[in-house]
Amino acid sequence: MKAGIVGIGRYLPEKILTNADLEKMVDTSDEWIRTRTGIEERRIAGDDIDTSDMGYEAAKKAIEDAGISPEDIDLILVATVTPDQPFPSVACMLQERLGAKKAAAMDVSAACAGFMYGIVTGKQFIESGVYKHVLVVGVEKLSKVTNWEDRNTAVLFGDGAGAVILGQVSENRGILSFELGADGTGAKHLYQDEYIIMNGREVFKFAVRQMGESCINVLEKAGLTKEDVDFLIPHQANIRIMEASRQRLELPVEKMSKTVHKYGNTSAASIPISIVEELEAGKIKDDDLIVMVGFGGGLTWGAIAIRWGK
Repeated sequence: MKAGIVGIGRYLPEKILTNADLEKMVDTSDEWIRTRTGIEERRIAGDDIDTSDMGYEAAKKAIEDAGISPEDIDLILVATVTPDQPFPSVACMLQERLGAKKAAAMDVSAACAGFMYGIVTGKQFIESGVYKHVLVVGVEKLSKVTNWEDRNTAVLFGDGAGAVILGQVSENRGILSFELGADGTGAKHLYQDEYIIMNGREVFKFAVRQMGESCINVLEKAGLTKEDVDFLIPHQANIRIMEASRQRLELPVEKMSKTVHKYGNTSAASIPISIVEELEAGKIKDDDLIVMVGFGGGLTWGAIAIRWGK
């Protein structure tokens, strides 16, 4: 029994904050932001939209796409570090709003790698035969923990949500292999006090090394090679980090998802948001081998090799 993605959806706030807007708020420039990060604009949720609201909208679309009802969901996992409040969990809030009366629910805290942690956790329940459908949501309202006077971090982050339904898929499809990891000694390089604090140089070095290694590791675990990869979906943190992963896999530019220029770093939401983008563009097709890879505060990381399709 293989677990795979049988439904997917996303939500992005309407408000767009451009680099030109940021030039008026903090000592920076459009050229400086684009050359160092690849970001041109990002979405910002209004005061009347919180993390659970975005997660709910993405989850509704994923449920519809999977062709199931909320009562078919056995477990809800929400990857977020920006919950509405410390408790109850965003997952419990979604359970109530969706009407997923039979579902267990909890949040997963692994920062930008949270979606990968959620997918791998959900996979175990599906493949053990305990549950049939698991809803995994990656959602962040990073704007509420961003210091808009800090030129090093204010330019990076955006808000949004992505959600998937995990279920049993046909033979030869689904999650083929995964890697999860953490290095708590690096916690001091990326954390939240009141706002996000980041040592950009150290995080960059870690991410470039770890993302590439994890991509190779999941391919080896699946008995595959770089030549087998059809598409790479990296966490959309920084175009230079993403490019390092692409080059490690020796993939052409058109085989890597790039949404960072439009949405910035949406943390746990960035990979599912990007999957929807590429599906809508026709770049992901059934039976494609997809590698997803992310890293985040903790420090944490995760990678998944998945054969796309139901």
